[in-house]
Amino acid sequence: MTTTLNVTEEQQDSPFALSHLDALESEAVHIFREVAGEFERPVLLFSGGKDSIVMLHLALKAFAPAPVPFSLLHVDTGHNFPEVIEYRDRTVARHHLRLHVASVQDYIDRGVLKERPDGTRNPLQTVPLTEAIQQHRFDAVFGGGRRDEEKARAKERVFSLRDEFSQWDPRRQRPELWQLYNGRHAPGEHVRVFPLSNWTELDVWQYIAREGIELPEIYFAHEREVFSRNGMWLTAGEWGGPKDGETVEKRLIRYRTVGDMSCTGAVDSDATTLDAVIAEIAASRLTERGATRADDKLSEAAMEDRKREGYF
Repeated sequence: MTTTLNVTEEQQDSPFALSHLDALESEAVHIFREVAGEFERPVLLFSGGKDSIVMLHLALKAFAPAPVPFSLLHVDTGHNFPEVIEYRDRTVARHHLRLHVASVQDYIDRGVLKERPDGTRNPLQTVPLTEAIQQHRFDAVFGGGRRDEEKARAKERVFSLRDEFSQWDPRRQRPELWQLYNGRHAPGEHVRVFPLSNWTELDVWQYIAREGIELPEIYFAHEREVFSRNGMWLTAGEWGGPKDGETVEKRLIRYRTVGDMSCTGAVDSDATTLDAVIAEIAASRLTERGATRADDKLSEAAMEDRKREGYF
């Protein structure tokens, strides 16, 4: 025991030791390169949210000075925040990337999907996502899921096998010892890949600050008209809010996570800078999804049920 402790202390004091963020970055870069070398048609899910922004930043680093060797995919609910969509399109244009958009609205217009009574379209993303994967024959799909977000995501391996129907079976999880990843899959199957699995929300924000990564402005405190529903501040919109008895008021808020406007809540905040956001996150005792995502509060197993059906 003493020897192990002494070695660890020596490693920590070494001028060649990696910092915590350097180690996470190195792991993620290794994962991107591993997928690029092992799979034929990878794709990166990119919504313009902070986790997908960090993933793209890591991918750009992994292959520089060469271009990123895969395209991006966004499942657009039609109820996304305009600031985020503008950021998404601007980023794609700046880096000369190819973006595939699977539109939930298109599926509703064709009668394949129906609007939900509660107005949220987040659960409706599964069919457009799985069909886009099948249509473009993607065999590896990068997602920004992190184990600290939610219990079902904590069960995922870095390489998570999906069957020919894009469904997830926790019993088919594969061991990943010594950062050795098994990407073997049968025709029709694909692998979901999570380069940020071992990151926390605080890690993400500290990395954003260190790297000087630009984010959509809604991640920082700003005044917005919102209304209260089920303990969350929601933005009014065509999706069906507010209802009778729900009063719109202007508040100083920010978003910890972004998604469908109908189920993504804001938090009261005066954090207008990266340092202020990091201090706020460090003091929080609730995960971002637990605090601000209504779709995760439907049941204890809400996320796991959706993952089994093909959702991320």
